[in-house]
Amino acid sequence: MRELFLQTLTLPDESGAIRSYDYSILIDEMDVGPYACESYGVRVVEQGGAEASAPHVTCSAARIDELSELLLRNAVTPTTFHDVLADWL
Repeated sequence: MRELFLQTLTLPDESGAIRSYDYSILIDEMDVGPYACESYGVRVVEQGGAEASAPHVTCSAARIDELSELLLRNAVTPTTFHDVLADWL
């Protein structure tokens, strides 16, 4: 599996402490019957803290771009990652 780093967001949490989050696209292969196709997932990691990831979300590069833009635009953290992903799917 390869990881394509996108961006780091630095944000204050509820108490005002500054936290940094790294956003990445995960690139792997997925078997689809007798064929293999490139699959994409996403990962959010708090520097020095929690992380959340979801491999094999889609085989569409355009769709993973949409999802990664959504995560970045809304500053999704590892805590809310799976709820946002479930709504997006």
